[in-house]
Amino acid sequence: MSDVAKAKELVVKYGQIKKEIAKIIVGQEAAIDHVLLSILCGGHSLLIGVPGLAKTLLVQTVSDTLGLDFKRIQFTPDLMPSDIIGSEILDESNRFKFLKGPIFSNIILADEINRTPPKTQAALLEAMQERSVTVAGHPHKLAAPFFVLATQNPIEQEGTYPLPEAQLDRFMFSIHLNYPTFEEEVAVVKKTTGDTKEQVSTVFTAEDILSYQHLIRRVPVADNVIEYAVGLVSKTRPGSSLAPQIVKDYMDWGAGPRASQNLILGAKAHAIIKGKYSPDIEDVKAVAYAILRHRIVKNYKAEAEGISEEHLIDALL
Repeated sequence: MSDVAKAKELVVKYGQIKKEIAKIIVGQEAAIDHVLLSILCGGHSLLIGVPGLAKTLLVQTVSDTLGLDFKRIQFTPDLMPSDIIGSEILDESNRFKFLKGPIFSNIILADEINRTPPKTQAALLEAMQERSVTVAGHPHKLAAPFFVLATQNPIEQEGTYPLPEAQLDRFMFSIHLNYPTFEEEVAVVKKTTGDTKEQVSTVFTAEDILSYQHLIRRVPVADNVIEYAVGLVSKTRPGSSLAPQIVKDYMDWGAGPRASQNLILGAKAHAIIKGKYSPDIEDVKAVAYAILRHRIVKNYKAEAEGISEEHLIDALL
């Protein structure tokens, strides 16, 4: 099958998967799009929202429609690295045997990731970056495709361990889920308080996803679009000659090169699902908020004056 035919097939299947997810999830269109885009790009996502906004249900539903293995890990202060990656035990013949942990799955839901100490967060970090884990000096490859979709509660910070910038940077997207509209909440209540339960159909297979990931990598990009993405990221760095005054006034640190890479990858995937064969600057802008908001560090002045990350990205765009 040619790349053009495969791209058309992806557009059709993307529409089907959105319809299947809509059977369970009401609204949250932007969040669903970004989760699916990150999967098509082979990236990880951080979902941020107050309790009850269906973050866990969204991840579970996406995994069902993709036909992938799914494991949920509830992060707690006493969670150990071995609880995630597995451990070696002595079997009946006095030989060490490796028992795989829940990380050996296609989609990992890291629920309330900021509730576990840095040592356990670091174990997840290796898996996210290397697609493998090391136990007793022996590397173990993870299944492909592999995605971490982590959730975080933005309001309750007592007893939490904020994710370090290095780990935040490993997430392709930071996805903010908002309260539903009045009409959406009415639909949610009707759907969830009755006796009927919707079933979703599987649209993709693991092989399909890997194939589409390679397709997106092959999408051509014009030089001016790449230069726009790199220029946008450069503007977030207070020490850069391209940085506008608002960045110098309100930001301590800007985004690194991984942001530029993700902007182009995200723009490629966004263009394909919109039926285009090459991304333009509008596709870069469409994914800019989710890619940049967790990679810029505001200073004290911004916090004091209530300047949000979205306000700063608005100014840059």
